[in-house]
Amino acid sequence: MGETTGAARGGWAEGVSAITLFVEELAECKRFYEEAFGLPAAYEDDASAVYKFGELMVNLLSVSEAPGLIGPAPVGGADAGRRFQLTVPVADVDALYAELTGRGVKFLNGPLDRPWGIRTAAFADPAGHIWEIAK
Repeated sequence: MGETTGAARGGWAEGVSAITLFVEELAECKRFYEEAFGLPAAYEDDASAVYKFGELMVNLLSVSEAPGLIGPAPVGGADAGRRFQLTVPVADVDALYAELTGRGVKFLNGPLDRPWGIRTAAFADPAGHIWEIAK
C-alpha cells in the first residue's frame, strides 16, 4: 500500500481525538456528564454537547442528527446491546465509587479486582454507554 503518515510507528493513526456518542435525551445526558464527571461542556448547541477528557473530546450528539454523520449506515437503537466500554484511569477506584454513588450514579458492577491485575467499577450513562473507572 505504500508509505502513509505515521507508518514508521506502525500505522497512520496518531491517536483518537474525539468519540461521538449518539443519545436519545441530550439534556438528560448533559446533566449526567456535568454531575458525574464534574465537567462543563466545552461546546454545545441544540443537537450536541462536547466534554473534554484530557486531549480526548466526547461528543454527545442527538440521535436524530446521527444519520448526517454515518449515513447510509443505519443508526443502532438504544436497545441494540452494548458493544464498547470507555475506561478512565483513576487514583482510587473505591473512593471514586463512593463519591459517584453519592452523586446518584448507579453502578453496574464493582469495585472488583480483575484477574489481569486492575481494580474496576462500571456504570452506564443515561443513553446506555458504559464507562469504567480503573486503577
